[in-house]
Amino acid sequence: MSVRVVVADDQELVRGGFTMILDAQPDISVVAEAGDGVEAVAAVRAHEPDVLLLDIRMPRMDGIEAARIVCAETACRVLMLTTFDLDDYVFDALRAGASGFLLKDVRRDDLVTAVRVVAAGESLLAPTVTRRLIAEFTSRPATTAAPAHTLESLTARERETLQLIARGLSNAEIAEAMVVSEHTVKTHVSNVLSKLGLRDRVQAVIAAYESGLTVPGA
Repeated sequence: MSVRVVVADDQELVRGGFTMILDAQPDISVVAEAGDGVEAVAAVRAHEPDVLLLDIRMPRMDGIEAARIVCAETACRVLMLTTFDLDDYVFDALRAGASGFLLKDVRRDDLVTAVRVVAAGESLLAPTVTRRLIAEFTSRPATTAAPAHTLESLTARERETLQLIARGLSNAEIAEAMVVSEHTVKTHVSNVLSKLGLRDRVQAVIAAYESGLTVPGA
């Protein structure tokens, strides 16, 4: 079954370019295009895509608000696009529920891979943003996005798993650190996301820091 995608960008040439690249794939189908956030939300509601490729900066409604609405109302995964990896809005986009973040100058193959990865339920960030995500929490005060009391539902092993996720470890690395099988780690990760109402590992990293479970440098 094809991955259904909506492409939203206020620049027609950029939007058309991404659409052409994705539509050329045998397993991906662009079902609609949108020129701003309002159109993007309407397109997702109308077409029920698997992935929304969404520019952060757009007229009428920006990508942050559009992502927040889409993630709250639907199961569609949001892959954000922007021109700069230092975009001040990237962290707000991740908190809004976005599962991925790419620069607009992304290579053709990387764009296609990103859509497939996000559609499969995984999270994805450009390498430069991945390095900055955790570092950002060293300079930002904790918020109430994931209060400490919400972690009470986690078992000791699940809390340990969340801490290791926040350090950026893969499932294989977590399995080695906890001396358990990778299958067990996948179960722990799934339980953490389910109990805390998180969409993916990106949201888990944010929750770990904002709850105080993990602190910078730990």
